[in-house]
Amino acid sequence: MSAPLGPEAPGTHAGAEHATQGSGGTAEWRRLDPRTLLVHCGWLAAPLGSLALTALATGGRITAKAWFTLAALAASFAVVTTIGLIRWARTEFRIAATGSRDDGMAGGAGGGRGSAALTFDVRSGLLTRRLRSVPLHRIRTVDLTASPLHRLLGVTVLRAGTAGSGDGSKELSLEALAVPEAERLRAELLAYADAEAATNDPVVARINWRWLRYAPLTFWVIGGVFVVAGSAYRVLDGIGIEPWKLGFVQRAFTELGAGALWLTVPAVLLAVLALGSVGAVVLYVENWWNYCLEWTDARTLRVRRGLFTTRAVTLERARLRGVLLREPLLLRAGGGAMVRAVAGGLGNREENRKRSGLLPPAPRTEALRVAGGTLRAPFPGSGAPAALAPHPRVALRRRRVRGLLFAVLPGTAVLTGLGAAFTPVLLHCAWIYAVLTTALVLWLARDAYRSLGHGVDGPYLVTRSGTFSRDTLALQREAIAAHPEPRPPVNWPPP
Repeated sequence: MSAPLGPEAPGTHAGAEHATQGSGGTAEWRRLDPRTLLVHCGWLAAPLGSLALTALATGGRITAKAWFTLAALAASFAVVTTIGLIRWARTEFRIAATGSRDDGMAGGAGGGRGSAALTFDVRSGLLTRRLRSVPLHRIRTVDLTASPLHRLLGVTVLRAGTAGSGDGSKELSLEALAVPEAERLRAELLAYADAEAATNDPVVARINWRWLRYAPLTFWVIGGVFVVAGSAYRVLDGIGIEPWKLGFVQRAFTELGAGALWLTVPAVLLAVLALGSVGAVVLYVENWWNYCLEWTDARTLRVRRGLFTTRAVTLERARLRGVLLREPLLLRAGGGAMVRAVAGGLGNREENRKRSGLLPPAPRTEALRVAGGTLRAPFPGSGAPAALAPHPRVALRRRRVRGLLFAVLPGTAVLTGLGAAFTPVLLHCAWIYAVLTTALVLWLARDAYRSLGHGVDGPYLVTRSGTFSRDTLALQREAIAAHPEPRPPVNWPPP
């Protein structure tokens, strides 16, 4: 399970000596930063903030339902905080040589210096002590994440992803460490990285604030407004406040209803678009502040970004299996694209979404350049690769039929039935809906068909598909674990 540390391996000898000697001796158990206690206690700010909001919204009058809700929240947060305190008191970690033994006391690593391989050990648990040990050569990514509270306290969360940790089950997490200590530990965990300097420019991309114009061309420009509104509604309803009975809400609906619909409806839509655009820009700045994509050495790619919540994700080149060029519909219309990494050891689906981002919404030419810099080769489609093979016309027909059956037909039938039962006005709505949705479905089906394609470009298998999000995937052919076997010809009738 452990790989030997050869004396000729570049950059490994110094890293091994530094890791084993560590801070305080060979393979000594280390503790998390005591400020972790403040991070867990900070969770109690949520119920206290809810109480303050309730008092402000009701003029100091708090209902019994609100008190019960706040008491339940406070109890839940108290339980979670207590669990966090116990976790801090019972969590220890070290980098030790294979074969070291410990009798439960710090520093019991008798055979540490003579061993040839290193492991990252994390010991935790209250009633049942759990020891997780991972050889350093299996660690693929090291992620440092700091929320605003972490940054205020000067600590960060370290997560180490291993080979095969796609579901997050094999990920080791330490919350929280002092930032200098986390940086040193990350260097120790990545001591196997090749120390040879990269042959090309190590900096692949940096933030360019002219890219902010692409921020509104995302889902959050509209969907984010409704997500925030729904979250606010659930919070107010949970503490006993009915938003529809608030005075300023009732006055707003009264004024909208008194005006002409042909003026109020466009005004509401413009307000939603304006709020969504501002929110998308703010979210863009928060996520991609101080963004830098660089090769720290010949085998390690690192992404640093974040304003309030900072994130530094390190990817090993050996685990980088490909690159995904993503072009959502609105962003594609504006000539933009995003880049994501396809790599192992990035955690579950949610963690993969957060860690795999290599480039924010940016011009498509910049996205192609960054994708090529990540692959250390021209991205298939940006140079002069073989053209992607189109799909047969049956794919276009299939998309048209599905759109007509699942989008046009049900809505038209419902409007027609309601019109026949209640008012002829809905009959006119039915044929207008049928005409508009048919045209839209045919256009989307045509765009989806034109996006389809596949091909082989050197060491990469390239596939492209999608209309609401057109994705071009360049995947290393050697990373494909299986493929369908060709079917033998069928002789019918049998001889």
